[in-house]
Amino acid sequence: MAHIDYFFATISPYTYLAGGELEAIAKKHGATITYKPLDIMQLFARTGGQAPKDRHPNRQAYRLQDMAREGAAFDGVFNMQPAHFPTNMAPSSYAVIAAQKAGGGDVGALVQSFLRGVWGEDKNIAEDGVIRAALEAAGFDPALAESGMLTGAEEYAANLEEAVSRGVFGAPFYITDGDERFFGQDRLAQLDAHLTKIS
Repeated sequence: MAHIDYFFATISPYTYLAGGELEAIAKKHGATITYKPLDIMQLFARTGGQAPKDRHPNRQAYRLQDMAREGAAFDGVFNMQPAHFPTNMAPSSYAVIAAQKAGGGDVGALVQSFLRGVWGEDKNIAEDGVIRAALEAAGFDPALAESGMLTGAEEYAANLEEAVSRGVFGAPFYITDGDERFFGQDRLAQLDAHLTKIS
């Protein structure tokens, strides 16, 4: 059975614009997914990148044009000026980690709920009430928002270290068995083709 390690950030616009396509591809190929939320700003700093606000104006201008084009093709609401961006990624990331360990719900739906909260619903995903509601809607115990904080924090830090060691430099980033790496939501078709080839 194929496996995908999925490195992402709960505030990443391009991760949001991927929608549920990763989960659909995994289902198509019978592949499993391990969700690995990380601190994207720290990842940029560790791998030679910069936070969007610190990039050269040329890069900032292109990013906005590209996001607008991608957003126009997206099947959902995409607000390019969300009320709570950037916000603290850690609490929502801890919740994803705790939920994945607990099982019983839909981790993909939980991740999408946080991303949609930022880019489609103007929610602050660092707030406890928002996190608890997302957990419950995805079929998890909302108490995981508190009980998973310690283990979540440890794994969140470990995910960053793993990402750097495995060649990750942005989000969304997908790594399959055999160390095939795919960066960006616009590479999901390539991921699909690769899984077809190896199945």
